[in-house]
Amino acid sequence: MPDIHDIATQIVTREGGFVNDPDDPGGATKYGVTIHTMKRLGLDLTGDGRVTTADVRRLSRAQAVEIFIDHYFRKPRIDALPQVLQASVFDMYVNAGANAVRILQRLLVDMGQGVTVDGVIGPQTIAATQAATDLARDHIADAYGIARRNYYYALADRRPASRKYARKRDGGKGGWITRAEEFISARFHLSAAEHAARVASWG
Repeated sequence: MPDIHDIATQIVTREGGFVNDPDDPGGATKYGVTIHTMKRLGLDLTGDGRVTTADVRRLSRAQAVEIFIDHYFRKPRIDALPQVLQASVFDMYVNAGANAVRILQRLLVDMGQGVTVDGVIGPQTIAATQAATDLARDHIADAYGIARRNYYYALADRRPASRKYARKRDGGKGGWITRAEEFISARFHLSAAEHAARVASWG
C-alpha cells in the first residue's frame, strides 16, 4: 500500500482547486476541504476572527493533506481497517463522510457479517471487516468500490441536481463514477453502454 501521505496527496489532486458550486451541499471547497470542515476545525487562516470563503481560498495543499490524514483517516479509524480497503474507504470518507463507513457496513451485512450500520468504525466493524477480508481477500476491494459506485448512482437518482457529477454532458461517466472506478479492477468497470443504460431514466 502507498504511504498515507501519498494517498492523501492523490486525493488532494483528485479533488482539485477552489470551487463554490451552488449544487454542491458542501459549499465553498478547496482541495476537497469544505468551508463546513474549516469552520468545525476553527481554521481562520485570514486572522479576522471568522471562517469564510476567503479562508477556503487561502488553504494550501499541505494543509489539506494534513487535515485529511488527521480528521478523515486517523480520527475515524480507517487506519484500523485491512490495508486492502484503506485507500478506497479513505478517499470515499473525504468525499462522503461517514457514508463511506455505512457503505462498508452494508456490504459487510450483505456478506453475512453481524455489524451495525451506524457510520462508526468501532471494534465490531473492525472485526467484521477483517473476517470478510479473510474470506474474500481478492474481491473485497472491488466489492467496496462497486458499492461506492452504486451509492453515487443512487444518490443521483434521488437528487437531480447531483446528476452532473455522475454523468457528463456528453452522456459519459461523470467524476463520481470515474472516481469510484479508480478503486475497482478494470474487468468490473462499466462499459459506456452499461453506464448509459444505468442513467437512461434520468432523461
